[in-house]
Amino acid sequence: MVPLLTSVAFAQPPPRDAMATALDQQRATATRQRQAIQRQAESLGVRLAPMGVETPPADAKDAPDAKAAADTRTAADPSCDAISADAATSLIETAAKAQDLEPRLLRAIIEQESGLHPCAVSPRGAKGLMQLMPDTAQDLGVADPFDPRQSIDAGAKYFRQLMTRYNGDLKRALGAYNAGPTTVDQAGGVPDIAETRQYVESILRKLDAGKPVSK
Repeated sequence: MVPLLTSVAFAQPPPRDAMATALDQQRATATRQRQAIQRQAESLGVRLAPMGVETPPADAKDAPDAKAAADTRTAADPSCDAISADAATSLIETAAKAQDLEPRLLRAIIEQESGLHPCAVSPRGAKGLMQLMPDTAQDLGVADPFDPRQSIDAGAKYFRQLMTRYNGDLKRALGAYNAGPTTVDQAGGVPDIAETRQYVESILRKLDAGKPVSK
């Protein structure tokens, strides 16, 4: 006997109840992520800073395929603690050395991407300290994008790939990390996207633009 559609419809919760349930599930997921990150940090001897530090929300993207600042400068979930700058140092130095990058460059990218929030998630689904998109994370062999070590190691590897692709052109590599290589290739340089230009300029200012940052 085919069940009546009306009975199925009446069995579903009202929209407000469904929304509340979804929010509760989201909070529970964030809590589990935070607990997992706490355990990972403790295993690495990392002390997390007090929660409440957030990065500013980004404006809308100017290009549909761009991984611009809405992905990278996203407000972190309030249940997510920021890893302290000092605690991140050893992870950053190890990853930077492995990929022949300067630690201060890698740190500047992380600060711009996630504000040092390990469980940051952007509206488009970029995750972790270095805000890796799911496909990119998978290609780089990341099992847990919220693991600080995995995120930094993979993000550093990806940025080294971009530096190689653009023959050491830091501006193009940064633009590609933010907006995607396809967008940079089509533009022939840093694309004329406000968020991407702001992203590149902000990192260059942190690095004291003009000084070499790659070996």
